[in-house]
Amino acid sequence: MQLEVIGVGGAGCRLADAIRAAESATRPFLTDVFVFDTDETTLRQTVVPESNRYRYGEANAAEGGADGGDGDGSRAIERCFEEGDERADDVLEVVGREESSAADAFLVTVGLGGTTGGGTVPALVATLQRTYKQPVYVLATLPADREFDASAGESEGLAGHARTATATSDTEPPRPEAATNVLATLERLEGLASAIVLFDNEAWLRPGETLSDARDRSNREAATQVAAVFSGGSGESGEATAQTVTDASDVERIVGSESAFVTLGYAEQAVETTSSRFGLGLLTTDRDVDTAEAVSAVETVVRKAIRGKRSIECDPEAADRGLLIVGGPPAWLNRKAIADGRRTLQTAIDGSSILGGDAPRPDGETVFAGVVLAGIGPMERLEELRDAADAR
Repeated sequence: MQLEVIGVGGAGCRLADAIRAAESATRPFLTDVFVFDTDETTLRQTVVPESNRYRYGEANAAEGGADGGDGDGSRAIERCFEEGDERADDVLEVVGREESSAADAFLVTVGLGGTTGGGTVPALVATLQRTYKQPVYVLATLPADREFDASAGESEGLAGHARTATATSDTEPPRPEAATNVLATLERLEGLASAIVLFDNEAWLRPGETLSDARDRSNREAATQVAAVFSGGSGESGEATAQTVTDASDVERIVGSESAFVTLGYAEQAVETTSSRFGLGLLTTDRDVDTAEAVSAVETVVRKAIRGKRSIECDPEAADRGLLIVGGPPAWLNRKAIADGRRTLQTAIDGSSILGGDAPRPDGETVFAGVVLAGIGPMERLEELRDAADAR
């Protein structure tokens, strides 16, 4: 499957940047990556080629008031929605060229705590949907509590969950309207985005970790999950061919076209792929993989991807549909174990809408599983954000 990625706003740019970097560890799956922000500094910090970095709009209060820093964030996000049509046209003018039609889908990346990206993305998604026939998916990050809740980390945070201590080295200004911005943008995206993949930064914070440190790691985690799902397929010419190919139509069938919420899961396990005749690493082979070891590796990563930490937490049984991709060195991709993995996923979500495939990686050193749970039901994290917004 081929994606065109469009990062909007500071968080969206950084996430698009991470996805571009993740592609180097997989087979190619990106037709192009563009980043757009009002802040030139943010754009320069990405590794996206300069030709694909664009400053748009005004470098306004998005670095302060528009993000809610002045306590007027609810009005700021509404103002940005009003400006969204003009900003969306600016973005489309850049990406609306022949290469865009080569993509199987668009993936718009955005952080929902602020207003630069959140204010622009709904209009951008609507414009892309009108202009192209490809689905338009949104990958959206949710802010951590400490970004808008001054008491988070001092005792207990929202909904009585223990929170990590606020690191003193965090110097970014608070965004008290971040929770309100999240809900407003998600409401605008409903009925526009083909599907909305959520990534909850709060769930991925580690004790004592600063937001800046956590951001880079979380972006890499999200990018790895995206690459595992969207880079599946039959492989380029000369590569091993998948036994069961998962293409763009399969992804679309699972995530749907009606703005369903989606969560991603991922797990990997290092495996032995080399042997040496003289202890010098001169002989490379994975043809003599023990069947029991291969089965165990596949079963382990499938179980962890389904039941482990996902991009946003939810009960798997609350999902309507599921997709499983198992990848790694071809000799480790035991077909029976992969088929059993699909049945495991089907049991976990208590549904019949399951698709799966394998993704051979001849040069890989891990067996991995990527899981998509789509149409997920009520999520505790969104309820927490609603409570935080109502409390303001």
